[in-house]
Amino acid sequence: MRGWWREISGLVLPVSCGGCGRPRTELCEECRAVLYGGVPRRVRPDPEPAGLPVVHAAAPYENGVRGVLLAHKERGALGLAGALGRALAGAVRAGAERTGSAEPLLLVPVPSARRSVAARGHDPTRRIALAAAAELRRGGVPARVVPVLRQRRVVADQAGLGARQRELNLAGALTVAAGGWRLLATGRVVLVDDLMTTGASLAEAARAIGAECGYGRSAHGGGRARAAHVNGRAAVVAVSPSAFEINRNSLRSRIVAGSE
Repeated sequence: MRGWWREISGLVLPVSCGGCGRPRTELCEECRAVLYGGVPRRVRPDPEPAGLPVVHAAAPYENGVRGVLLAHKERGALGLAGALGRALAGAVRAGAERTGSAEPLLLVPVPSARRSVAARGHDPTRRIALAAAAELRRGGVPARVVPVLRQRRVVADQAGLGARQRELNLAGALTVAAGGWRLLATGRVVLVDDLMTTGASLAEAARAIGAECGYGRSAHGGGRARAAHVNGRAAVVAVSPSAFEINRNSLRSRIVAGSE
């Protein structure tokens, strides 16, 4: 009901830009440009958690981009999912093109806590992932969302936790839904999220998929899913400004990820 009301109210009430607040537009041209008008980049947190896939981000988490993500996630500006999906699709392409494979892309969203989804009235990451998959298909790239990850236990609120604390908080927290290995065996897995901070969520998601794919290979013949994970990629809409400005001339650069 809450999500339905937000959809309807967005059609009849005055709107302002989710990024900068400019009136009479849901997303102004300037904020569109910073959200998906640039070149997605490879990003790394420091410290980098073990098992973190190769991550590409569409934009730095600041100013208009930060505003758009918060408006969509926390203030129910659901119409922004299309623009955020376009940004995420760009980051997915940036990583997937390096693999040289023609297999379909399987966008696996990092799941939000059930209490967060209930409080917001929607699952922002899954909504953005669906928009990204549609954008990729429009561009001729076969892609679909495969929401197979589940939380297997309650985790603490991540706000205010440091990198090591987040790793401990999330360790073993995710699992793959029953039978998920069958879906994961049908293409190239790309983990997706709206925002990367320390990388702990993506690393835990990769661990959960790796554990499932390893089991699938030995017991069910899921070798393709295993290979997809080993060469795995991840994509996010945004990351901290310092992470986004990684020195592209040095793959060994170490940068600090956001803490928000």
